[in-house]
Parts: sequence; C-alpha cells; structure tokens
Amino acid sequence: MRQPDIEIYLRDASQDAVTEWLSQAIGPCSPWQPKGQTFKCRAADIPVTWLPKAVGKWHCLLLESDATPWEDDVACARAAHAALNVEIRCAPGSWSEDEAEDAADRWVCINDEGEREVLWHTT
Repeated sequence: MRQPDIEIYLRDASQDAVTEWLSQAIGPCSPWQPKGQTFKCRAADIPVTWLPKAVGKWHCLLLESDATPWEDDVACARAAHAALNVEIRCAPGSWSEDEAEDAADRWVCINDEGEREVLWHTT
C-alpha cells in the first residue's frame, strides 16, 4: 500500500546533493525557501521539507505527497542510498501514534554494509 508521504533521515548528506538527486528522480526543484529551522521547495509538483540536523548528524527529508516514484519510505531510502552513498534511516512501514512506543524506535538502516533493522531512540 502506498504511503501518504515519505520521510527519511540522511546522515551527513549535503542539501545540494539531495537537490540534484530529487531533480533527477522526481523533477526540477524550485529554490529552497528557509522557513524557521526548515527549508522548503517543490520537486516537480511535490512539496519537500528539509530539516538539517533533525537528530544529531541526521537530516530529515520529507516528501509531502503520495505521488512520488516510491511506494514507501524503505523504497525511497534504498534509492537515496544508491544515489547519494550516505547512510539512510527510515521507519520500516507506516506508523501511527496508537502503536506502542517501542515500535516507534524500530528503524531500517541502509548503508554500505546492507540493510538491517535497528533500534534508534530519536527523542
């Protein structure tokens, strides 16, 4: 089932490299507009939010649409790792606040060593 949006975390990725990747994967990106601690742009018609250092060295990338080329966070994370060659983390599937808190700490980690599930306490 296609997720309503995509959210991934990128370790030490440059915003310029992410912009170039999004432009190739989705479509041309508008200039980034600072909005408080975040930056916003559009990749083709998809609203994009970039939150630098959202969790330590990890930057958050949010694609606010179900019309991305990826069905879910994991598919996007795989594509981002392949294109950017940085470690990526994302939720293993849809998560809701009704779930147990420990489910919120389960993440998929994709790096040069492969793909595995990790516990990541982001708060």
